Amino acid sequence: MTLRTPVKTRSKLPDVGTTIFTVIGQLSAEHNAINLSQGAPNFPCDPQLIAGVTRAMQANHNQYASMTGLRPLKERIAQKISELYRTDYDVDSEILITASASEGLYSAISGLVHPGDEVIYFEPSFDSYAPIVRLQGATPVAIKLTVPDFAVNWDEVRAAITPRTRMIIINTPHNPSGQVFSSADLEQLAAITRHTDIVILSDEVYEHVVFDGEPHHGMATHPQLAERSVIISSFGKTYHVTGWRVGYCVAPAELMDEICKVHQFLMFSADTPMQHAFADYMGDPQGWLSLAAFYQRKRDLLQTMLAESPFRLLPSAGSFFLLADYSHFSDESDSEMVKRLIIDCGVATIPLSAFYTDGTDNKLIRLSFAKDEATLRAGAQALCRVKPR
Repeated sequence: MTLRTPVKTRSKLPDVGTTIFTVIGQLSAEHNAINLSQGAPNFPCDPQLIAGVTRAMQANHNQYASMTGLRPLKERIAQKISELYRTDYDVDSEILITASASEGLYSAISGLVHPGDEVIYFEPSFDSYAPIVRLQGATPVAIKLTVPDFAVNWDEVRAAITPRTRMIIINTPHNPSGQVFSSADLEQLAAITRHTDIVILSDEVYEHVVFDGEPHHGMATHPQLAERSVIISSFGKTYHVTGWRVGYCVAPAELMDEICKVHQFLMFSADTPMQHAFADYMGDPQGWLSLAAFYQRKRDLLQTMLAESPFRLLPSAGSFFLLADYSHFSDESDSEMVKRLIIDCGVATIPLSAFYTDGTDNKLIRLSFAKDEATLRAGAQALCRVKPR
């Protein structure tokens, strides 16, 4: 029996209810489905990371860290960014350790976006961007990526900019499409924002998962964009520990100052023993330098295993994800297709429409290959048994 309250509520997000992710999770559990839906690894992290956290706890590093994060960890991040992207960030004023990349996104949007502002973002998108913007009393402005290549139409971006545009949210490598920004995209973005007060919020949690030998074209690789960008990244995605909820953001000091004002009252500081473990572990750059090849092998395995399936696979240039097209063999909505795959085939995926605020249905489903080989093989075999309708 639930407790009833006499208090009348007034929701800030009245249209936000149970998401398709929850529905799929419950249905998958009922049918014991193979999980190709969640963008989280099902394999263990390096035992050395766990040992590092254990050492930190045993050394009594169990109290609050400094508000902006452990300095040795921030020094490692500054060194990594400098070596990879040739941009230098001040350790004391331009790097913030956050309690997850999601907290970094919230702190950045809350600190820099004001009531009446407009924020441009691209759909399909990670589902938290628009709600966070709305919580600030600002207006999210969705621009749809072109299908099937999921590229930005920069003319549409130019047309969408108004005097109220405060921020443009970028995500590269992109969840859910697996596409990445090119150097030409960076030049377009730089030209559009030049001589404006527009902030770039760049979600780069998959920065080290770019395939086929291509470089990551993040905001820190472009001097002009780096000057106006808040860049978000994730230890969880890089080191297979999404449940540890530690990320970081970097930004010019003037922008970071406003982000920290929110962060200090939202979380104050991220988990201390995990920060110590990451600081030690980042001493070996192979942890991120080897990540692209690690996930490319998984992508290639899933693609090979699905070659005999009825699905048409779209290219994946980065991230943990691969899109599969079924429009040529079924008229079902993507949500109906996903439910059928769970019930009839015992494999869970995600409908792409869940990443659009208006539910756009392109007859595409998202597969995650952040799984061990046995799961990928079992999931692919199940998908090969799908019958056309």
